[in-house]
Amino acid sequence: MRAGASHQARRAGRSRPVALALAVVAASTVTLVSCSSDSDSGSSSTPSTERPTAPDTASFSGTAPSALSSAAASAVASARASVSAAAASASAAASSFEASVSAEAVRSNKAAESELKNVEGQGNATSDVSMTGKPRSQTGGLLAVVVTITNKTDKKASYAVQVDFLDSSGKVVETRYVGEENLAPGEKVQPLAISRKPSEPVLTPKLAKAQRY
Repeated sequence: MRAGASHQARRAGRSRPVALALAVVAASTVTLVSCSSDSDSGSSSTPSTERPTAPDTASFSGTAPSALSSAAASAVASARASVSAAAASASAAASSFEASVSAEAVRSNKAAESELKNVEGQGNATSDVSMTGKPRSQTGGLLAVVVTITNKTDKKASYAVQVDFLDSSGKVVETRYVGEENLAPGEKVQPLAISRKPSEPVLTPKLAKAQRY
């Protein structure tokens, strides 16, 4: 009798920790379910602490603003480079055109300037001189005037011509000299009077003096 009671007591002792563990697990499960339920029911008023995910840019249409800014900057840089290249090209063409004027013509122009220093009025040979414009496409963009000098006398003569370049108000902003020496009777020459001023504002050439000597 005592042996059977002792055996039952030992079995009861071993089963108590198991029952206790089962009770703890059950209580935890109830607590978790309760917390989950409370969290779900209060989700409408409690802000979420999760980080927002980035939008899917693959579904966007158009170009991102940063890309537009980069393209615009590139376009501006390209336009500036084109303008700079065009200006350099025009300058080179103008220099080339001026360099084509012979050294003899330069010497004649210096002589003409010297001759006209003491001439009063328009001189004695304006009827022997005429002027026409030369296309800028042929002068590298420079304003150049073809001065036609014709010796209308019956003997050799030298000529000195002054060309003034005037702005829109009639003010002389530049003066150039051309000339030719020892022209035979009836002989004609066509030196160039070249302005070195910028193309803007537009200047107007004027025959200021022409002297035969």
